[in-house]
Amino acid sequence: MTKCLTVIMAAALLGGCAAEPLKPWDRDLLAQPEMQLVPDPLQNSLDEHIYFSKEGSFGGQGVGGGGCGCN
Repeated sequence: MTKCLTVIMAAALLGGCAAEPLKPWDRDLLAQPEMQLVPDPLQNSLDEHIYFSKEGSFGGQGVGGGGCGCN
């Protein structure tokens, strides 16, 4: 019973992973600034400045280290 349920759940989850090629008319939607990881670089820079000013640390955006100077 549990094996059957596991197989059905796996099939349902993997069925949603079917990859379709991106259509040319969809590329303009994905290229918009709002769809970027950081849509507004200036706003991101200001937010990071406020963050490290308050926290006493720098980074946290994929770089190692902290405010203590131990890394």
